[in-house]
Amino acid sequence: MKTIGRILLIGIAILVVVVLIVFYETIFHPQRSTKVIQWLRNPEEHVEWAVHANTQCVDAPFLIPTNGLIGYLWGDSFRIGNHHQGIDIFGGTDAGITPVYAAYDGYLTRLSDWKSSLIIRIPDDPLQPGRQIWTYYTHLADENGGSYIAADFPPGTNEVFVKAGTLLGYQGNYSGTPNNPVGVHLHFSIVLTGADGRFENELEIKNTLDPSPYLGLPLNGKENKDTVPVCTNNP
Repeated sequence: MKTIGRILLIGIAILVVVVLIVFYETIFHPQRSTKVIQWLRNPEEHVEWAVHANTQCVDAPFLIPTNGLIGYLWGDSFRIGNHHQGIDIFGGTDAGITPVYAAYDGYLTRLSDWKSSLIIRIPDDPLQPGRQIWTYYTHLADENGGSYIAADFPPGTNEVFVKAGTLLGYQGNYSGTPNNPVGVHLHFSIVLTGADGRFENELEIKNTLDPSPYLGLPLNGKENKDTVPVCTNNP
C-alpha cells in the first residue's frame, strides 16, 4: 500500500508540474500581451512604443521592415513545445494599409502557392560573412488569402534582386486558413540555409536566428519577455 501511495504522490506531482509548464508556456506573457491589446485598440496613445519602417536602430545592419509595435518576440512560447520563430510587428491599422519593406539587399523568391509570404536570400550574412541566410515575411494577405504582395512579385517569382527598402507589400491578417484571421501584422524571421542550399523550414525555431543583433533591438523572448522593444534613436 505504501508503494501505491508513493506512486500516486509521484503521479500527482508530475501532473502539477505539467500543468504549471503548460500555464507558463501558454499565457505567461501578461505584460507584453496586454500592451499588444492596448496598441491595437488605440495606437495613437502609445506612439512611444512604435518602430518605424526603413530606419536603422543604432548601427544594426537591417532596416526595420514595417511600422508598428513589436508585440511578440523570437522564442516566445504560445503553447508547450512551440516557440515563435521570428517577431510580429502590429501596424495598428486595417489590413492592406501598412507597408512592408525589404530589410536588407537580397534575392527575392515567392513560391507559386504562396499567397501571403515572401523570402529573400542574403548570400553573405552581414554578421557572419560567408554564411547564407534568408529573411522571411508573411501575413501579407487578407483573411481569405487575397494577396497584398506588391505586383512586382507575382506567384512563381524566383531570385529577383531587391534593395533594402524595396516595397514588398502590406500587412494583412491571413492565417493560412480562409475566414480564420489573425491580427493585422507582419511576421518577420531570419532563416538558416540547409545542406541543399535552400532555406530551412521556418516553422521550427531551430532553423531561425535571434533577430536582435540584426535589428539592434532586444528581440529574444526568453531574455526580454516583459519588454516592448523600441529604437533608442527613434525619429
